[in-house]
Amino acid sequence: MKRYHVIVEGQVQGVGFRGFVMLQAQRRRLTGTVKNMSNGMVEIFVQGEEKQIDDFLAAVAKGDGRFIRVDDITVKQTEVIPDEKKFTYGWY
Repeated sequence: MKRYHVIVEGQVQGVGFRGFVMLQAQRRRLTGTVKNMSNGMVEIFVQGEEKQIDDFLAAVAKGDGRFIRVDDITVKQTEVIPDEKKFTYGWY
């Protein structure tokens, strides 16, 4: 079990990115949060098995092929939250 703090830069607000991220996480049975930041970036905390997280990050980096454009992703490992049960929207 791993947990990562992810910051995504690009055209990621106002284009359905948080919903896209949530869907990608749920498909892989990952937990965590996604939220818009006041600086135009998006913050993600994602937790689960490393293979599923790797697949998730690849999908997030690719975007939806339409409106979302990811320019940069920063990923840092962080402490696992043992009782986390689902993936949700967060608020800034």
